[in-house]
Amino acid sequence: MRIPTSTYRLQITADFDLAEASRRLAYLHRLGVDWVYLSPLLAAEEGSEHGYDVVAHDHVDDARGGAEGLARLSSEARRLGMGVLVDIVPNHVGVATPRQDPWWWDVLKNGRSSEHAAAFDVDWNAGHDRLQIPVVGDDDQLVEGGAIAHLEVVADPDDPDGQPVLTYHDHVYPIAPGTADDLGAPLPDSGPGEGPVVDAEVVHGRQHYELVGWRHADDALNYRRFFAVNTLAAVRVEEPEVFAETHAEIGRWFREGLVDGLRVDHPDGLRDPQRYLDDLAELTGGAYVLVEKILEHGEDLPRSWRTAGTTGYDVLGAIDRVLTDPAAEQPLDELETTLRGAPVDWGGMVHDRKREVADTILRSEVKRIVRDLRRHLPVVPAYRAEDAVAELLACFPVYRSYLPEGREHLDAAFAAARARRPELGPVFDALEPWLFDPDLAAAKRFQQTSGMVMAKGVEDCAFYRWSRLTSLNEVGGDPAVFAVSVAEFHAAMARREAEWPHAMTTTSTHDTKRGEDVRARIGVLAEIPEVWAGHLVELLTINPVPDRGFGGLLVQAALGAWPLPRERLHAYAEKAMREAGDHTTWTDVDADYEAAVHRFVDALYDEEPVRAVFAELLAHVVAPGWSNALAAKLLALTMPGVPDVYQGSELWEQSLVDPDNRRPIDLDRREELLAALVDGAGAPLTASADDPGVAKLLLTHRALTLRRERPELFSSYTPVRAVGPAADHVVAYDRGGAIAVATRLPVGLVGAGGWRDTRLDLPSGRWRDELTGAETTTGQLGCLLATYPVALLVRVQK
Repeated sequence: MRIPTSTYRLQITADFDLAEASRRLAYLHRLGVDWVYLSPLLAAEEGSEHGYDVVAHDHVDDARGGAEGLARLSSEARRLGMGVLVDIVPNHVGVATPRQDPWWWDVLKNGRSSEHAAAFDVDWNAGHDRLQIPVVGDDDQLVEGGAIAHLEVVADPDDPDGQPVLTYHDHVYPIAPGTADDLGAPLPDSGPGEGPVVDAEVVHGRQHYELVGWRHADDALNYRRFFAVNTLAAVRVEEPEVFAETHAEIGRWFREGLVDGLRVDHPDGLRDPQRYLDDLAELTGGAYVLVEKILEHGEDLPRSWRTAGTTGYDVLGAIDRVLTDPAAEQPLDELETTLRGAPVDWGGMVHDRKREVADTILRSEVKRIVRDLRRHLPVVPAYRAEDAVAELLACFPVYRSYLPEGREHLDAAFAAARARRPELGPVFDALEPWLFDPDLAAAKRFQQTSGMVMAKGVEDCAFYRWSRLTSLNEVGGDPAVFAVSVAEFHAAMARREAEWPHAMTTTSTHDTKRGEDVRARIGVLAEIPEVWAGHLVELLTINPVPDRGFGGLLVQAALGAWPLPRERLHAYAEKAMREAGDHTTWTDVDADYEAAVHRFVDALYDEEPVRAVFAELLAHVVAPGWSNALAAKLLALTMPGVPDVYQGSELWEQSLVDPDNRRPIDLDRREELLAALVDGAGAPLTASADDPGVAKLLLTHRALTLRRERPELFSSYTPVRAVGPAADHVVAYDRGGAIAVATRLPVGLVGAGGWRDTRLDLPSGRWRDELTGAETTTGQLGCLLATYPVALLVRVQK
């Protein structure tokens, strides 16, 4: 198995296709990158910017460059000695435009008799024998369960024979053979919107699908989705023939030597992730494979999985927390209590939000679990069983179990559920043996569902309702875990080196809530809680916002990403308040509340008193945030694992939540800056808000190049001890010949008088800093870190 020393993620789109990516490989190679890492490539919904809505598995998306584009990129990568890693999406397909997905179209047309019916996870016995399609708007449901406005039968303009199709606004659906023959035919030249020529309601009633109100998805949907996204239908890759068909093109990539490794999106959505990874290993010949698996604090990845490890959200949290001052936990708790008028019970909030998700947008999944269970428990009333299953999902402590592995998590869920809902004790007793049966369909579906409930309840809701320190509100992290000590960090890294040395290390992705350097700045607030509290209260006094706690979250985002165009901050504010869902939502907008929040945003740009207070606050965080950002980057680039550089993050990565973090990047500018560095122009030492991040580019270039050219220097892990009055302000380790040195808690360091005579207990010899060229034998930190807050040492003489 070929293993990368590093990767660089590129978002492949119609505007940045495989040909353009191929052209940029020379820059990546010069940067020091070993493998290029590509977003999904299979054919996706027309216009898709992300590629996770795959509609066909038999070819590379033509809009992204097609087979020719992949061949060209692979050839260029081979010329440069680089590998190719590709993101794949086994869990679901895009069905927003049925005609674009031939399998979905065929299932709509032919129902259970479709040759592709087995590919989709549809419950045809869910109280109705038709596939429910939740697209009908409230105003178009003329009669509940009956007539639908704007429903028409027209000749298909894309069919040369003019076969009829059913249309609803811009949606087009197939008509089953023979179901419109006795009603006459549409005019040959008719098209969508030109009026019905047959009774569309009658035709609709004869189909294998039923168009229903969009709100029915929460309660009555009978196909499994990706989370609560109606337009992403789950596929059953556990079926051998489905796996074979959905992975035909992926198999070709490996047979023809085009691709070297894979990143598996959302394995928790699969019925049996371990079996899937076994199948994938057989298909790829045991290639390098990573899984986008979210691990809760203290949770381990199953050792039975054939994978090199996770995509790195677990170590992202460790990096951020070793750079967070633990002393701020209490004062920031007190500030949050002041803003919200009561203490925040994070555990209770998580439970309640997860329970809300199980009772609303994912209730159809809960009901399906119960339908499966009632085959074994006919005496338990359905409503009682649904209540109990929803409570278990709300109490589940991690994303999911993989029975028989992870049994302890199900034990914990039952114990917590019984404590919260003792009146359901007899129902839990009845459910318990069945949900522990690893071969039972209901138990497997429960495992698939618990991760959905966690993601929607916590990442996509609770993370926006608690603003204590939002650098900790990140995918895969638990905000209740405030900080980790240097000793705890070292222990975790030593274990990682021993158990998962080739897992990915990430600091920013296309899914992170805040870019790595946004979090680095926000983390400074833990060193200045009194300054933060004073300025925030003043801001909220002169620029009121309806929810002061949300105001704190919004100001942190602005601080971390500043300077940024106001439209980006407005877009973030809209998404954040609707995801929080406590005042306004995507489906029930409170216009007055949202207008007040947007006025708050505008004042940061337009009102001088507000701008002045914000500028004072910004001045406190920019320089130490710069230090934190370089420290985090050094740790990520040198710690055990395979570091990934998310597109553009070799300079400052100050993106906010998607789609902000998927914006196009200026690679021309990065190439120019790198060329200047390589040609000896050096990196300026600046810490201003408009610094483009050249010091970070230098660090990235030197660390990646060293890892690629001298991998033997990164083959072990040993903590390096600091001695002296500022010893708590450094984290350092020896990777087997390369020593990483990073400043932590820079505000406190300055306040205590700097490094003074603090030194590292270095192994004997003369050591050179790869960033500055400075040499040391004594490890004096005052000299070693005089230019940058980080150093990367290599021994030049024993």
